[in-house]
Amino acid sequence: MTAPERPDVLVFDVNETLLDLTHLEPLFDRLFGDPAMLREWFAQLILYSQSMTLSGLYTPFGQLGAGALRMTAEIHGVTLEQNDLDELGERIGSMPAHSDVAPALERLRQAGFRMVTLTNSAPGAGPTPLEKAGLAEYFERSFSVDQVKKFKPAPDTYAQVAEAMQTPPSRLCLIACHLWDTIGAQAAGWQGALVLRPYNAMLPADGVPVPDYSVDDIGKLADRLIGS
Repeated sequence: MTAPERPDVLVFDVNETLLDLTHLEPLFDRLFGDPAMLREWFAQLILYSQSMTLSGLYTPFGQLGAGALRMTAEIHGVTLEQNDLDELGERIGSMPAHSDVAPALERLRQAGFRMVTLTNSAPGAGPTPLEKAGLAEYFERSFSVDQVKKFKPAPDTYAQVAEAMQTPPSRLCLIACHLWDTIGAQAAGWQGALVLRPYNAMLPADGVPVPDYSVDDIGKLADRLIGS
C-alpha cells in the first residue's frame, strides 16, 4: 500500500486512545466481581450512543454512560447505589494517560504537527480529563461531539473539525484505538490511524476501510509520521 501523504493536523480520540480506560476496572470488579465487565458496559455505551445518533436523538455521553451502567447492572441482577454512579463519573474524569502518549506527543509537537482532540464526551466544569492527565498542553484545540449533538462516527462530527481547522479532509488524520472511529474518519475523506490497544482489533471484512496506519503504540505512530 502506498504511504499516505503527511497530514497537516493530527486529531486524537481521547477515551481509551490517550487515557487509560482500565482505570475504571476496580469499580466493575467491586460491582460485578469481574473487572472485564468494563468491556460489556463500554460496548453498550458505544452501541446506544450510535443508536441515538442514527435515530436523530441526543443525550450527553456521560448521562448515557450512567444509564448504560444501570442497564448492565439490571441485566446481571446487581443493585446500584448513587455512590456507584458517582464513582463512575469520578473515575471517567480522572483516567491517567497511557505511558506511551506524552513522549510521543512531545516528539510530534517538536516535529511541527498541529494536534487537536475530538471526543464523544461533553465539556464539563473544572479541570478537563486531559488537564488532569497532564496532556492538555499538547493540543491546539479540543472538539466535542456535543457541538453538533451527534456521536462519532457521524460525518458531522468530523466535518466540524475540518471546518474549524480550515484544513482539507485529506490533510487530517484521525488517531484512535476504535476501528469504528477510523472508519468514520476515512469515510469523511480523512486519513485514519488505528492504535491497537488491548480489546481492539481490525475487522477483516469486504468494504471495511483499512487504516492508513496501524500500530500498537503511539510512539511507533510518531516514528512513521515523522519519517513520512
